[in-house]
Amino acid sequence: MNSMSSQPKFTEERRRRLVLGELPQDFLRVSSQPLPDADQQLAIALDRQLNAPTCSPMGRLNITVDQAKLVKNYGIARMDPYARLRVGHCVYETQTDSNGGKNPRWNKVVQCLLPAGVNTISVEIYDECSFTMDELIAWAQVSIPASVFAGQTHEEWFPLSGKQGEGQEGAINLVLSYSTAPVSYGIAAAPPVMMVPRTGTGMLGYGAYAPVPVYQTPYPPPQAAAPQISAEDLKMVEEMFPNLDKEVVKSVLEANGGNKDAAINSLLQVSQ
Repeated sequence: MNSMSSQPKFTEERRRRLVLGELPQDFLRVSSQPLPDADQQLAIALDRQLNAPTCSPMGRLNITVDQAKLVKNYGIARMDPYARLRVGHCVYETQTDSNGGKNPRWNKVVQCLLPAGVNTISVEIYDECSFTMDELIAWAQVSIPASVFAGQTHEEWFPLSGKQGEGQEGAINLVLSYSTAPVSYGIAAAPPVMMVPRTGTGMLGYGAYAPVPVYQTPYPPPQAAAPQISAEDLKMVEEMFPNLDKEVVKSVLEANGGNKDAAINSLLQVSQ
């Protein structure tokens, strides 16, 4: 009897030792403030990084998405392809080449900040559809050549993967150049990066990705207008490199600020 009567007393004494003070008001309650998801946290972190006063300068990467040669036209009508690039956390798109089919041409120049440690570019090519989701045609993971970081202009046809197999869907022509000139950071009045759902295979063929919210991401400030290039200089450089596409020659000349001698040196490196 003594042992049984002492049991409640022992339990009460133990409870007093374990519970110290009053419990907080939100104990075991779900917070009413929703936590930001991973994409929003990423956008906020990148914004703070780019706008921090002690942020070290990042290089500027110039990408000319010239054209692509695909092995197959999917669908009954000619495809309307456009290209999408991912550099770091930012996504860029070319215009749609209506009825481009297997040989779309864009000649789209993308100027973007290249964060430290980023040395690859993700490329996707889609067929724009009117009544269904745009279809992913081909993709590639492009490694930026070391010569680009050394200041050289690099042009190459990079193989594309897709339904035909790895590296068997055709190729895309890119012209890459890199500048380490200091740039100012900020958020420009531009639409946010659009991450939309797609049917079929997702980025780089690793499975379809679900819809995600759209957040404002930092963009570099608007670039200055393209330098004025005289028709005589352009014609002379084109005649020196008859085997290169004229649009590529023009893009390299613009990337070198209209400097004819610098453009010739860059094109000599490309044509080697």
